[in-house]
Amino acid sequence: MHERERHRIILSAIQEKPVITVQDIAELTEASEATIRRDIAALHVQGKLRRVRGGAEAVHPPQLGNLAARPFRVSESVNIDKKRAIARAAVDLCDEGDSIIINGGTTTFQMVHFMSARRLQVMTNSFAIAEHLVKHSKCTVSVPGGAIYRDQSLILSPFDNDAIRNFYARRIFIGAQGINAHGVMESDALVIQSEQKLVRQAEELIIMVDSSKFSKRSSLILCSLDNVSAIITDDKIPDEAAAMVTDAGVKLITVKPMASSEKEDTTSVA
Repeated sequence: MHERERHRIILSAIQEKPVITVQDIAELTEASEATIRRDIAALHVQGKLRRVRGGAEAVHPPQLGNLAARPFRVSESVNIDKKRAIARAAVDLCDEGDSIIINGGTTTFQMVHFMSARRLQVMTNSFAIAEHLVKHSKCTVSVPGGAIYRDQSLILSPFDNDAIRNFYARRIFIGAQGINAHGVMESDALVIQSEQKLVRQAEELIIMVDSSKFSKRSSLILCSLDNVSAIITDDKIPDEAAAMVTDAGVKLITVKPMASSEKEDTTSVA
């Protein structure tokens, strides 16, 4: 990742919480901790953040948001090549005219780039996905009622009597904070409440995660693996994680990230 992009991610991350550690930033950028320390030092000299022991803090500490989920702008560029390959495989599962639900997230957002020529019936709680599809596709787009959470680009409602219950889909596509033997994990109770309402409206649940999510944990479980129809991930998934998925009876679809100029099909199904 280029230095300028790392700096953008670091500055976005400290708007999420007042202090962020070197280890957190290294995970976000997939750079070494030594590189991150140099980045923090440079941004400190520029007056864009304050260097503290083990990390960095905002010059003007942000007001904490209402959601524990990471801001959209922080995660958008992380593992982008993997996300796009995963998103392409997800769109390949859709037939013309299908009704689908796309949950908000930076991996699911990448689906929009492969939907421009499709005519699908789409329900999404993502403000960013809805806006892009309205402008750049032939899809019919529906959104639920609720409040817009700007940082996460999500439309969430605590009420049951919204537009979600009137929409039924062949498949729902969602991301996740982590996946393990206990199931699909998320970081915020309000996000889980919204996702569970959406999941009830679809025949099949498709999880879209890059391979790093199999080593991550969260405190909240969205659902068990028994409820998942398929998981789409990249080809760096650890062998033990792949075995866990297939042993649970879940279809595992792996993709190899590739340059946009490549044409060959790189999707395999286990």
